[in-house]
Amino acid sequence: MTADPAGRLPAAYFAPGSSSFTEFLQAYAPDVARAQLDAASASGGAAASAPHGTTIVAVSYDGGVLVAGDRRATMGNLIASHTMRKVFITDDYSCVGIAGTAGVAIEMVRLFQVELEHYEKIEGTQLSLKGKANRLASMIRGNLSMAFQGLTVVPMFAGFDLDTGAGRIFSYDVTGGCYEEQQYHSVGSGSLFARGALKKLYRDGMDADAAVRVIVEALYDAADDDSATGGPDPGRRIWPTVAVLDAEGGRFVADDDIEQVVASVIESRRRGGAR
Repeated sequence: MTADPAGRLPAAYFAPGSSSFTEFLQAYAPDVARAQLDAASASGGAAASAPHGTTIVAVSYDGGVLVAGDRRATMGNLIASHTMRKVFITDDYSCVGIAGTAGVAIEMVRLFQVELEHYEKIEGTQLSLKGKANRLASMIRGNLSMAFQGLTVVPMFAGFDLDTGAGRIFSYDVTGGCYEEQQYHSVGSGSLFARGALKKLYRDGMDADAAVRVIVEALYDAADDDSATGGPDPGRRIWPTVAVLDAEGGRFVADDDIEQVVASVIESRRRGGAR
């Protein structure tokens, strides 16, 4: 788009069209939309050297849903970061947890946040939760060529559905397939172990505090068996990122509260409660 010397926005901003920001970007600034793909193609071995995020878990409870992620990022057999944030609030009632190539995933989440804001600005209302999940699926599908180069992004989407008054969880595959999960789910390299813990610990009618305990225990178990998953780190005071979404909106659980839960889990296992 060419800048107007008078300082006015280009005509493209006032033309009727789709409420999708991604489609707007592809139509009027394709060079910007292609930037990630071009960078990946040029880098060649980017897949091997790019930091990867790992385990994300989600649990629904009576009145909402929780999403949590460990804080470790890896590059091959090296730990790239101990403090990476992998869970992002995307609007008032939804969030995304990312596993896979960190840089690409974070850019996708930022674009998704703009996508939701753009839709609300154009349409004057928020997308339904299912609509948001489908929008994220289409963005993953657009990333397919990068996935073939090894730059895979596998997010998990969750939110509070204002229409049903319940938390809902959606998972994806690399081709953009979108699947609604029931009660709990996990993605990433430690997901197999986390899901085993969730299967044993989940129970109907849990409140938010009980769900936080379950989700911390699941990440603890994943870190026990998967070297790419970082567990709670009392020595460095690094705790999992936990987002809660309910009728009051989306927010993060404070580190001090997570620390107390972690201390309780460790004490329980020290007394023989380890699973």
